[in-house]
Amino acid sequence: MDNTEKKLSTYEVLHQTALKAPLSSGVYLWRNADNTVIYVGKAKNLKNRLTSYFSGQRTLKTKMLVAHATSIEYITTTNEYEALLLENNLIKKYSPRYNINLKDGKSYPVLRITKEDFPRLFKTRRILKDGSMYFGPYPDVYALDTFLETIYKLYPVRHCRTLKKRETPCLYYHMKQCKAPCCKKITAEEYQEYIQEIAGLLEGNQDVTIQKMTLEMKKAASDLNFEKAARLRDGIKALMVLKNQNIVESFDSEDRDYLGYWREGELVSFIVLKIRQGKLLGRENYRVESLNEDDELLAEFMNAYYEEANQLPPQIFVPTTNQYQIISKWLQEVYPENQCKLIIVLKKGEPLPETENEDSSEKTAFSDSPRDVAALEMAMQNAHEDIIRRLRERGDTPAMEELKTLLGLDTLPVRIEGFDIAHIGGKWPVASLISFYNGNPDKKNYRYFRLKTTDGLIDDFASMKEAVSRRYTRLVNEQADLPDLILIDGGIGQVNAVNSILQSLNLNIPIAGLAKRDEEIYRPGNSTPICLPKRSDALRLLQRVRDETHRFATSRNQNLRTKENTESLFLELPGVGEKRAVILQKEFKTLEQMSLVEEAAIAQVLHVRAGEASDILLAAKELVKKRNEKKDLQRVSLGIAGTTKEKAAEAQYLEDLTELALAAAENPE
Repeated sequence: MDNTEKKLSTYEVLHQTALKAPLSSGVYLWRNADNTVIYVGKAKNLKNRLTSYFSGQRTLKTKMLVAHATSIEYITTTNEYEALLLENNLIKKYSPRYNINLKDGKSYPVLRITKEDFPRLFKTRRILKDGSMYFGPYPDVYALDTFLETIYKLYPVRHCRTLKKRETPCLYYHMKQCKAPCCKKITAEEYQEYIQEIAGLLEGNQDVTIQKMTLEMKKAASDLNFEKAARLRDGIKALMVLKNQNIVESFDSEDRDYLGYWREGELVSFIVLKIRQGKLLGRENYRVESLNEDDELLAEFMNAYYEEANQLPPQIFVPTTNQYQIISKWLQEVYPENQCKLIIVLKKGEPLPETENEDSSEKTAFSDSPRDVAALEMAMQNAHEDIIRRLRERGDTPAMEELKTLLGLDTLPVRIEGFDIAHIGGKWPVASLISFYNGNPDKKNYRYFRLKTTDGLIDDFASMKEAVSRRYTRLVNEQADLPDLILIDGGIGQVNAVNSILQSLNLNIPIAGLAKRDEEIYRPGNSTPICLPKRSDALRLLQRVRDETHRFATSRNQNLRTKENTESLFLELPGVGEKRAVILQKEFKTLEQMSLVEEAAIAQVLHVRAGEASDILLAAKELVKKRNEKKDLQRVSLGIAGTTKEKAAEAQYLEDLTELALAAAENPE
């Protein structure tokens, strides 16, 4: 049996196992050829969930899971809540490759005082169970470094990593920043006094500590121990640096966590904002990969994150989830002594989620206060930014591979170019060209086209043809590299229009169009769209390209509108600068009104000779004429032509449009 037959037979075995699964809730385990568990999942209906892996448009990560698996096991449970608990236990037992495995994306430093006769104080990100004292964490590293620098100047504690006996003390001793325990110039008891003072600064509530140390400072002063009093005074100042670091203080004093997350394909980033004593102490970032359903990510993460009762705050705020009842029940039964409350944050006008209420006495708790909405949005935005960084770091290879398969491309679409059109009622038409390389924006290759054949008209097909023709005529003439895929913001009409231009240039570049309404993908000559699931990596990449083309086109169109609305039309007249333009606008109000006056009136206002005034008047009349012709063509494109002149203009426009498009193709960008 060859490898292909073996893979097919394994696939069929897996599929048959899924078809024979029961309809009850439970947990399922995927194993590979080494009998290693590679994924653990829970389901309300085992058969429905398992068969979903073998039907419909499967994402790349689902295909990857099925390709690596050789067997499926399942364990039935009485209800979905029991399945959640069992799933959590099995994930901790097996640490499957495709389940959430928390890896802190950024750990904050702590202060460590070692357990020695002459302890050492230093900053670290590792916590060892060796009897040392740890204080923190401290999200503001600069403030922590400043505190440490001050402490080293105030307290003569050792700086060396290893304490070794020496004959002569080091430089720190001569700088009076160390008492040289290596040379026995200080006893352990005297040294411990300094350590206890430092620990006193760091222990407990900072406000309480400052009050306590202030009393000790005053006592030392009254005892005439001015050296200690001065040391405590400066230590309090150093502690204030840590206390006043960059933190958010717009919350009330109750401890709480805000959990936000963002998903792109199998990549998920979680952000935990920890509010303690009314202040945001920092952000914890966890980068994971998960094949779980979107609705179940929150429960899976909380199972892995809150492993001990002392980690739970009184309140946890989360985005909308239909797993509310299950998570709440888990919190109450696993950590009953904490009485932690799960609260859903709702944006203004957002309805409560539909939850399956297993316990009618448990009502969904929610908050729509601006404070909580702002905090959760901060967490979600941070998670989104982290996903963008992760995609940039790895390149979007899974999405490109999926695109290659779905669209039947010959090569991986490493270079994707996207087009979009932006105008306001036909005015200021702009085409944007953006480039994605390796799944990420390549902004140095962005371009825009100020359209010539459709200025004042509404014709997206002609606009797209002009932009594409100008772009690829130039690339052909320069013998430059062509893209692997062209994405058009539009449906089958725009795709066919662009394809006709490429055929006329004898170019064979794959084209796809993404229609906004239902996110359907169109290919040339085929009116039946390709529909991908919302979680598809390929669809996500196309959406990113489409959204970037729209943003770039709209921003350029806005710039042109601003420029035309702020620059005076009088400046286009010969011999008219900014000062004269102001005079003419103040006297005649509009260009149209000025074109109706005698040249003598212009000569009198500007104090110029009759010949120069005549040139200005003729230019004004010609400019008004061109503007009126453009307005007539725009009315034609809007379908509101009525006069004989407008009908004639419409006929002339239709007759010359093709000729204009071909002429524009010969011009550079």
